[in-house]
Parts: sequence; structure tokens; C-alpha cells
Amino acid sequence: MLGPFQPFPRLSNDARTPETLRSPERGTVAAVDPFADGRRLAAAQEAARRAGIDALLVTPGPDLLYLTGYQAIALERLTCLVVPANGEPVLVAPELEVPAAQASPLGAVGVPIRSWAETDDPYALVAALVAALAPRAAAVALTDSMAAGAVLRLRDAMPKARQQLAGPVLRELRMIKSPDEIEYLRRAGRAIDSVHEQVPDFLRPGRTEREVGDDIAEAILAAGHTTVDFVIVASGPNGASPHHEVSDRRINVGDPVVVDIGGTMDSGYCSDSTRTYALGHAPDDFLAYYTVLQEAQRHAVESVRPGVTAESVDTVARDAITEAGYGDRFIHRTGHGIGLETHEEPYIVQGNAELLRAGMAFSVEPGIYLPNQHGARIEDIVVVSANGVESLNNTTHELVVIDPTYSS
Repeated sequence: MLGPFQPFPRLSNDARTPETLRSPERGTVAAVDPFADGRRLAAAQEAARRAGIDALLVTPGPDLLYLTGYQAIALERLTCLVVPANGEPVLVAPELEVPAAQASPLGAVGVPIRSWAETDDPYALVAALVAALAPRAAAVALTDSMAAGAVLRLRDAMPKARQQLAGPVLRELRMIKSPDEIEYLRRAGRAIDSVHEQVPDFLRPGRTEREVGDDIAEAILAAGHTTVDFVIVASGPNGASPHHEVSDRRINVGDPVVVDIGGTMDSGYCSDSTRTYALGHAPDDFLAYYTVLQEAQRHAVESVRPGVTAESVDTVARDAITEAGYGDRFIHRTGHGIGLETHEEPYIVQGNAELLRAGMAFSVEPGIYLPNQHGARIEDIVVVSANGVESLNNTTHELVVIDPTYSS
């Protein structure tokens, strides 16, 4: 997927409603290495010390999930993990959320919970904890996804503390995946591959993109995902819009169709893969640049190895497309990191001189888009290995041409 949008509601295996966002039950997520022994919290504290941060303040979102295994509800009521650079982390949570927190892997880690009642001031409670755990606190780092209202109220509660983002502190931890995390991503890759293998059964003349998208969403859940995060079915001229969602356009014979899909597994880790199809046949001008795209994507994947820069992978894909005359039609970065979020570090884009290291996982997804005509994208999730690269998506990169008279 190219960007942080959500064309489909996050459908769930428990109930097909946007409110059901957790797996396997509210407030919890299947255990991910290594929640139980607190190593991630200890690593976060060490990173904070190195960065000169006195305390990390982490509200519901992927950072809290990564550190503790607790997928808390993002409410107007404050839930905040206080992680001092030295000392014992404490979770501040509203009373009604304490049972969910205790039932999550956070309980196994042994993080104490300080609850607050409806008439209490949780921001003052956080400030008091920070003062007790880090008496001379001069710098606090706030999780990047914290709501602006919480940021401002914490600033008022701790007027002498300098606020900064926790992302730069935690990025190193989250960006290098452990062997267990890589295995979770492999499983996610296999699951979404199995859905792409079914897509030809759904693409029929006269069906709308929305109807096909509904079938794909069901298949994503059936393949083992607990939520459907996004479904793009972009047929004909809609394929020229990289962030097209689904529409009521009917798919016609001769249409290329870009299908970009992903979900979240019970591990909490995400899938994301794009393939391009054609119904019956494809226009000659489309076929000409699809071959270019295949080669660009293949060479970009082959260029991945430890020690090269993130931007160099983008350059490989971009140069191949530019040399073929389509450079101005490749209008987005080549890739994004993936893990507990569909989009996270590292980003495969010009200007990112970060050296790739073993354990990094990201997409390689160049695309070519001709406005008002059609478009194409090929996307694999890859992991940097000790000596090269492993692709986690392994369905064909060939244009899948579907017989319009076929009936499954």
C-alpha cells in the first residue's frame, strides 16, 4: 500500500464492524516476541538514556503494542505508559480499562497499573509519576501518534519539561525485526498471497470494483487475517490513481486492474501486496510499460542487501523506469517499512541515506500510471537477510490475464 488511507472499514473475523479492531479479544493481541520478559521495555529505557530522555510517555497505538503487547483503546480518557529512563515503568489507565490491561501481555510483563477515576486528573497523575520516577526530568518523549489534546495537557501538567518525539528513540528497536517478527511477517505474506491466487475468480465482466472488493475482503479474513486493513480494486482508468479505493465502476473486457490488499494477522503484524491483472486482454501501450515495470521491480528487489542505502533501492527502480521513458509516470516512493503498522520505518525513497541492515522489512512497489488510461503496480514485502534479501510475497509477477468466459 502506498499511503496511510483506509478505503475499507477494518473488518474483523469477530464482527464485520469498524468498532471491532482488536484480536483475538478487546484490549489484547496474540503474543509477539518478546513481551513476557520485558526485554523491549528494557531496550526502550536504554535507548532513552542514550538519547538524554528522562521519560517516555506512550499512549495507545503501535508503540504501546510493541513495548507491552497491550492494544489499548484510544479513548478520550487517558491511557499512558510512563517509561522512565531509570526505574520501573507504570501504566496509567482509567478504571474501566484496567481489566483489559491486566488480561493483555502487559500483565505478564508485570507492569504495575495506576488507575484513575472519572473525577481524577490523569495528566496530573502522569506528571506526578514522572516527577517521582525522574525527579529532575528535563526532557520527556511523547509517542508520535499521541493526540494533540493529550500533548497540550501534558505540557501544561509538566511546564518545565521539554517535550520531544519518541519516534527517534524507538525507531531503532522497531525497525530491526527479530526472528520471531520475521516469521510473523512470513505468515502474513503467505496469507495475502493465497488471496491474490483467488482474485481471478472474482474478476468477471460486468462486476463492479466494489463487488470484487467485498469478495476480496472476505477472502482476506478467511486466509487467517483478523482485520481487513485496505482493499484497492482499480480498473481501467482508475488504475492511473495510485490511491483509488473501490467504486461502482463495472469492470470491462480489456481492462487492466490493479489490486492492492492487506490486513493484520492475529500476531499483530501486517500484510501488503499488489498485483496487476487484465480481463481478457490488455491494451498494447499498457503491455509495453508493464514489461518495464516488471524489470524495474525485479532489479530493485535484487539490489537489496545489508550496507546499501534505502534511497539506492529507489534509484534502481526509478532509473529503469526513467530510461524507458516513463519517469514522470512513477509518482511515488518505491517502498515503506512494515511490521505492527502497514507503514513504518524505513522508507525507500530519495533522500533516505540510511544503510539497510539485516532484519529490516519493507515493500518494493514501483508503479507506472497513465492519467485517464490505466496504471500498474507490483509490490512485494522483502526482508534484508544477512547476505541479501528474502521476498515474503511469491505469487507471479507476470500479468495475469483472465479468461472473461471462465466460470469457477
